[in-house]
Amino acid sequence: MDETLTTFLDGEKGGWRTFPFVTGGVVGVAMAASGVLSNLLVYLIQQFNIRSIEATQIVNVVNGCTSLSPILGAIIADSCFGCFPVAFTASVACLLGMLLFTLTAALPSLRPPPCTQTATCQGPKPGQLVVLYMASALMATGIGGTRFNLATLGANQFDSPREQGTFFNWYFVALYVSAIMGQVGIVYIQDNSGWNCGFGLCAIIVAICLFAFLQGRRYYRHTDRKENPFVGLVNVVVLAVERRKMGESSDDQCYYYKLEDGDTKLAPRSLTPGFRFLNRAALVEPKAGTPTDGSTSCPGRPPCTVDQVEDLKSLLRLLPLVAAALPVSTIISTHSTLTTLQALSADRHLLPSAAGGPLLPAGSVTVFVLTAAALSLPLLDRAVFPAWRALARRPPSPLHRIAVGHALNVVAIAGSALVESSRLRALRSDPAPIWVMWLVPPLVLLGLGEAFHFPGQVALYYQEFPETLKSTATAMFALASGFGFYLSSGLIALVQRMTSWLQDDVNESRLDNVYWMLAGAGLINFVYFLVCVSLYKQRS
Repeated sequence: MDETLTTFLDGEKGGWRTFPFVTGGVVGVAMAASGVLSNLLVYLIQQFNIRSIEATQIVNVVNGCTSLSPILGAIIADSCFGCFPVAFTASVACLLGMLLFTLTAALPSLRPPPCTQTATCQGPKPGQLVVLYMASALMATGIGGTRFNLATLGANQFDSPREQGTFFNWYFVALYVSAIMGQVGIVYIQDNSGWNCGFGLCAIIVAICLFAFLQGRRYYRHTDRKENPFVGLVNVVVLAVERRKMGESSDDQCYYYKLEDGDTKLAPRSLTPGFRFLNRAALVEPKAGTPTDGSTSCPGRPPCTVDQVEDLKSLLRLLPLVAAALPVSTIISTHSTLTTLQALSADRHLLPSAAGGPLLPAGSVTVFVLTAAALSLPLLDRAVFPAWRALARRPPSPLHRIAVGHALNVVAIAGSALVESSRLRALRSDPAPIWVMWLVPPLVLLGLGEAFHFPGQVALYYQEFPETLKSTATAMFALASGFGFYLSSGLIALVQRMTSWLQDDVNESRLDNVYWMLAGAGLINFVYFLVCVSLYKQRS
């Protein structure tokens, strides 16, 4: 504690003094985006007169964009500009997006006229959809440039791996808490005070947090960017293809090793057995009696370094594990949108109907996932993982955490299927809507699973990715999450076309069958993940 206080008070850059400014930058965007995304389905149905299943698909596409954008933002930061400029520009874009959302709610010309009982509902015009999609794109840009770039910027402020790990824990807690505040507070304002007030509040929050983020720029420690790491990885592939007819060598002296200071010698890192065809990219033909200095009689471009070859190999080895995260994201995103539809037709009083009580907005029902995750993270860090370490005599690895998270997700989806089956049976004898709190237990299990697999995946990628790709590493989870939302939209369209399980009236649907299908797919993916883990060899 004394060291932390000293670091905070002295004039050195970095350290815990940057924490409130870094997290402040991400909290504003996360809170505003959560408040918009969690209620966007309701906004499209009620204000843009879009049918429920079509609105579900639109929301999945928007969620896919907001989930994929962090990987693009991380690549831009790693290869071009660095974390701080990208995060600042993205925050400004998010502010503009919130202002556009506010205009769509405040100006009647930017949305279709409201439906009446005597007239057919008129859908949105193309120009109105263009404004709505522009607002969504700017919001996605804000998320893409801040969510994981600020995580990397914050971790760069510390030298100790222990402090970096502590930072990540509290960073994700801040993310979850801000998302909870968005889903509860902002959605409540949207439903009770008007959409223009809710969206306007989002714009104010982003502006305040952007100002706070800029106030900490004098304390940030910025890492120097060297050559573009992606260029080196592409060169490995190109050179390996160009030299495909060359033979390999078992002599380490025939491969190019280079240190950052420009000296050349054999490095501790050696070529690994897998993906041997890439080794040709680092192959040289040294002159007799001279050290390996990169000079080569081979035609074409100079050789790549062994480090570049091994960096690419480590990424290729991770691909099966990244692919295992894709079905999980698809299942969770499908479950999230369908649960919102269930909540729209449920009794959303927080107390049983006889007692009444406050009304839970339909768009806020998934807040229980975030709440369970936010409460579980400190509990896991302080109680569960130490107990695991005491029993197993080793801490749980990121792969262990991901496996537990996958298993909990399957159980949670099966629980949703049981709840929906019970609701449909009760509906035959009693037309009263189900109490919304019956939907909560599976959501809590999903949140607990997310507390395991989400930080576990980020930790795995951060450990296994090359040192020059740390922003991309922390954003890799967004890649699977984004494609998962797109696949969710296609999955819903496929189920709607091939079955009668999805109808605009949730009481005429068979969501229980959809949930059982998702649970079965999750179980198959869990087995696939275990196979990948048994074959994977960690770099660290």
